[in-house]
Amino acid sequence: MNDTIVYAAADTLADNYYQSWSGVDAQAEAGMFIQIMSSNDLIFVVLTVSLIIWFVLAFYLIRVDRKLDALEKKLSVKGKPSED
Repeated sequence: MNDTIVYAAADTLADNYYQSWSGVDAQAEAGMFIQIMSSNDLIFVVLTVSLIIWFVLAFYLIRVDRKLDALEKKLSVKGKPSED
């Protein structure tokens, strides 16, 4: 019985604020990026975003690997005893 009351309250709130949402009307005046994002070919948007994420991740990993190589070289040079 408590679940019914919670659902009814949620539906009442949604009905009250439904009329004040104006995002649908402003879509025609939106910029090119917004129109592309809301087009029917959303698979291309998902593909583009996922490719950007993968490229950034690859760039980060390569950068970290180079820094680790440099630190390993530094430590190996400092760790060797000098042959004087």
